[in-house]
Amino acid sequence: MAGEILDNQGRGDVSWRWPPIHPEGRKFGLIAAAISLATAFFAWETIAWPMAFLTLGVLAFFRDPERVVPQADNAIVSPADGLVSLITQVEPPLELQIEDGSGHQGLASGPVTRVSIFMSVFDVHINRAPIGGLVRRVIYIPGRFMNADLDKASEENERQHILIERQDGLAIGFTQIAGLVARRIVPFVKPGDLVAAGQRIGLIRFGSRVDVYLPAGTDPKVMLGQKVIAGETVLAEVGVQKLIEGISQ
Repeated sequence: MAGEILDNQGRGDVSWRWPPIHPEGRKFGLIAAAISLATAFFAWETIAWPMAFLTLGVLAFFRDPERVVPQADNAIVSPADGLVSLITQVEPPLELQIEDGSGHQGLASGPVTRVSIFMSVFDVHINRAPIGGLVRRVIYIPGRFMNADLDKASEENERQHILIERQDGLAIGFTQIAGLVARRIVPFVKPGDLVAAGQRIGLIRFGSRVDVYLPAGTDPKVMLGQKVIAGETVLAEVGVQKLIEGISQ
C-alpha cells in the first residue's frame, strides 16, 4: 500500500495488516524480550511475566502504521496522534521568529492560533510533517519534564522547534515537547531537507505533546477534546476561518 494513490471514489487496494515497528524501538523491544527470556530460564516467574507484557508494550509504543495523507494544497495535517488538549492564541516561540543567520525569515510576530496535541503512552508516537516543503529550522532546547498537558510546558519543558516552508513562502512552525515520562526527542530531519506532507519527521519517547502554530487568518478544523491522527486528520485549511462546535457525548 505504501505510495499507492487512494481517493474518495474507491480507487486503490486496501487490506489490514499488523503495523511495523519503527527501527528506533526494536532495540528496546529486544532488550525487554532478552530480560524476559532470561528471567523465565531461571524460573523467576514473578519477573518474567511482567517483562513479557512490558516487551509487548514497548513494541506497541513504537508501532509505525501507514497513513493516507490528504493531498489538498491548502491542507495542514496533524503532526501527531492524540488528543487536542489546548487551542489558544499565543505569540510563536522566539526561536521560530528571530533571524537565525540563514537569510530566511522565520514566523511573523503577533498572536496566532496554537493547537496542542497530547500524546498518551497508548498513542502512536511517530510525528509527521504538517505540510510539504523545505525544513528551515530544527532547534533543540533542553528543559524540564513537567506534565506535557500543562500550558506552561510549551515554554519550560525540553522541546524541539521545527519550521517548514512551502515553495510559495507559507511557513508552518511546530514544537515537539517532552513530558513526564518522555526523556528523548529523536529527529529524523535536519535543516535543508525537503519533506512531503505527512512524511515522518521524528518521534518522542514515552508520552509527550506537539504544538502547531497555524498561520494568521486560519482557524483549526478540529475541536478541543477531539482525537486526531498524524498525517491524516486535516488540522486546518490555510486562510479558512470558521467556528466549529461539537457536543461531547
